[in-house]
Amino acid sequence: MSSILTNASAITALQSLRTVQSSLASTQKEISTGLKISSAADNASTWSIAETMKSDQGVLSTISDSLSVSSSVLNVANVAVTNAISVINNIKSAVAQASQPGADLAKIGTSLTGLSDQLKSIVTSANFNGLNLLDGSRSNFNSIASYSDGNGGTASSLNTINLNATALIGGGGASPAVAAGGGILEAAQATGATSATDFTNLSQTNVSSSSNIADTLSNADKSIADLTKYAAQIGAAQTSVTGQAAFIKTLNDGLTQGVSSLVDADMNQASTRLQALQTQQQLGVQSLSIANQNSQIILRLFQ
Repeated sequence: MSSILTNASAITALQSLRTVQSSLASTQKEISTGLKISSAADNASTWSIAETMKSDQGVLSTISDSLSVSSSVLNVANVAVTNAISVINNIKSAVAQASQPGADLAKIGTSLTGLSDQLKSIVTSANFNGLNLLDGSRSNFNSIASYSDGNGGTASSLNTINLNATALIGGGGASPAVAAGGGILEAAQATGATSATDFTNLSQTNVSSSSNIADTLSNADKSIADLTKYAAQIGAAQTSVTGQAAFIKTLNDGLTQGVSSLVDADMNQASTRLQALQTQQQLGVQSLSIANQNSQIILRLFQ
């Protein structure tokens, strides 16, 4: 049946062309955005999962920054303790010279005073981001020790370094956790020593007699032992922070790849589909053109 009011062939061709053009628009959107799912309208379930994973990535980024700060704080403290040990060794050498016949005690005393000032400078300068682990201003230092993800949320636990007995010099901060004079370098007294030695306030008095020299040397060894123990504690914390930072980066990479697999478009597939749809579009236009010409054939019946 031929009708001048309804062209069934043209309607069918038009519907097919609309379908092709809709698919073509969707494919062009994928290519322009690089995403096969760019909003909840594309796939609500997958989009929701991807958004949750992206949120976790944001938390991981914050944790990673915190770990970087913790690593820097610990590194500054570790370098300072290492330098303090080196200065104590120099003090031992200077004190040992005082026991030699004819030693110039005045000059050695001046040298010891300079080394004391150097120790104080090391402790004062061991500051990063307002944190100083050596001046007795803090009772502990917390760094993120682990990360967990449960029920769509994120959480972290803290690695606590107890600093109560490990301040090099006490009295730092507005409310010092370690009182002035209570630091490792301020009240060092080895077993058998008759008195303690304040390595932040050395003078000629510390080498004025053989007993003072012996006490200073013994107490220096005690300080080095305590500093070495503290450095080991910092090193263990650094290892923990470094390991956790590496894990966070790996976890973040995994989330990135997961989000990509969910929402990113396969550009090879999309480009191939685009070419096919463009061909279908051209054929659809030609098919619609042919269907529209069917009405012209009816005119021949009246010639």
